[in-house]
Amino acid sequence: MTLTSSYTRKEAISGLLINISALLLIYFTPALSHLLNFPLYLAEPMRLMLVLAILHSGQRNAYLLAFTLPLFSFAVSAHPVIFKMLLITAELLLNVWLFYFLRSRMRSAFAAMASAIAISKAAYYGLKAVFISVALLGPGLISTPVWIQAMTTVIFSLYTMAIIRKVRE
Repeated sequence: MTLTSSYTRKEAISGLLINISALLLIYFTPALSHLLNFPLYLAEPMRLMLVLAILHSGQRNAYLLAFTLPLFSFAVSAHPVIFKMLLITAELLLNVWLFYFLRSRMRSAFAAMASAIAISKAAYYGLKAVFISVALLGPGLISTPVWIQAMTTVIFSLYTMAIIRKVRE
């Protein structure tokens, strides 16, 4: 794993596997949610795949997924609605950029990922509030409970820390 934009053969293969998995997960999330009787979107499947891409397939692939996963979801299920899709895309792109920016300036991989997620979420909710106020989106600023968002942030950040620590050894 590298935190640069150069691609190795391993990253290319990892990227391909992650991308296929990401598309399948996004495609089947509604069906799996119905089958399991649990709203899987609460576990942030797009961010999960984004974190996996950052850590296992490189920066370019992470940007590719950040840009395409919301679009793919909209294309196959008309969800999220177009303006929310744009917000999610911006949030995920910001998440990738912030992680690499903060990682180059912080020693702690956990802090870099947690901060990148928290800041990108804050930007998302700020923009979503604007979209709601100008009637581009319906009411309801926060749909996923904050405690679940905090929990997924901690889990993704712990995973980031573990993977980066393993790579250093």
